[in-house]
Amino acid sequence: MSKFEVPEIDYTRYSNRQLAAVPLALLAVALVVILGWYVMFGTPVGLGTDFTGGTELTVQTSTPRGELTSTFDADVRSVQQVRGPDIQQPTYILTFGPEADGTTLADTAQQNLQQACADCDVVLSRQSTSARFASSAQTTALYGIVAAFAGMSILAFVFFRSFVPSIAIVISAFSDIVIPLAVMNLVGIKLSLGTVAALLMLIGYSVDSDILLNNHILRRSGDFYESTRRAMETGVTMTVTSLAAMAVMAVVAYLFGIDLMASIGLVLVLGLATDLVNTYMLNLSLLRWYKLGEVTPE
Repeated sequence: MSKFEVPEIDYTRYSNRQLAAVPLALLAVALVVILGWYVMFGTPVGLGTDFTGGTELTVQTSTPRGELTSTFDADVRSVQQVRGPDIQQPTYILTFGPEADGTTLADTAQQNLQQACADCDVVLSRQSTSARFASSAQTTALYGIVAAFAGMSILAFVFFRSFVPSIAIVISAFSDIVIPLAVMNLVGIKLSLGTVAALLMLIGYSVDSDILLNNHILRRSGDFYESTRRAMETGVTMTVTSLAAMAVMAVVAYLFGIDLMASIGLVLVLGLATDLVNTYMLNLSLLRWYKLGEVTPE
């Protein structure tokens, strides 16, 4: 059975500024994307019906995609083609605003859309969320993320009781959340209760890998680079294993048309990949500056 080998990196070839440049540049680009999204749409990330309210109809129909929106009196916010139970037949998710009545929409679809097959229903599923519940869910999710991040920050400062190692953990965790949010905007993944859960998981993953690195470097014997190597043997293996598992979950969920699980898997893959960069470049550069001062590349 093959063993995963963590590549050995010669950190002495790079200055602290060079190590920090890449993750900080990624963070800056992500913040620009989120700010631009906020300016254009009024929210920093696209919100799903969990947080805006509305109705989602999943329909299997032979009606051409371009004619779907004209079938309904209500405004169709989006039309997304997905993999349905029969991959040979087109299946779509239609999203409507909270002002539309879900029962009326389902009846209209059943009556006016062409059936994909002689003995199948047009409407495969219907999910409605009231505007009031969506607003409450949005507030609860925001409080949850803020509370989790604040708790993580307090834990870091209590555990290390020093500003630089603690702030390194906080910055890395912040970047681990912001970069996936920016990519979600670019690829069209909406923020939902499921993707919020994925972001909360990323906070946990980030704290785990960063505390592992900080603990090895600050509290165990050995010189800086030897301690870094020991931390990477455990931390990189752990993160890459989790990343691979999430990637498999995302691919399998996509193939079977489970969009929520596919979105959660993709967000976790993005976050875990970001965590590798932030932990072993940004966090490491701050720790090396804290312990060794400015380092001249060899």
